[in-house]
Amino acid sequence: MMKHEEAVRQRQKLLCALPPMAEILRGSLLKRTIRHKRGCPKCERGGGHLVWVLTIGYAGGVNKQYSLRPEMKPQVERWLKNYRELKAKLEAICETNHALLRPEE
Repeated sequence: MMKHEEAVRQRQKLLCALPPMAEILRGSLLKRTIRHKRGCPKCERGGGHLVWVLTIGYAGGVNKQYSLRPEMKPQVERWLKNYRELKAKLEAICETNHALLRPEE
């Protein structure tokens, strides 16, 4: 069982390690291949064009998808990572706060 002072220190440590709040993004990054029906030599050879898509799921089964320019991929990956890190740290802060609610012995 975590003591009160230890829980406060742990919570402060977690707060200091949060990622930049303005640089978070929820969703998934998908790689897709687009093929034109006619007039594109690359597609006619069977290659197609690689595109990156950010997909976000909402309540009620609604999904939104955003096509990304190739140069945006590293930024989107970083923002998705920040979101996962923020979510994990928020869960840890909540667990620490649960310890603070218990009476000290």
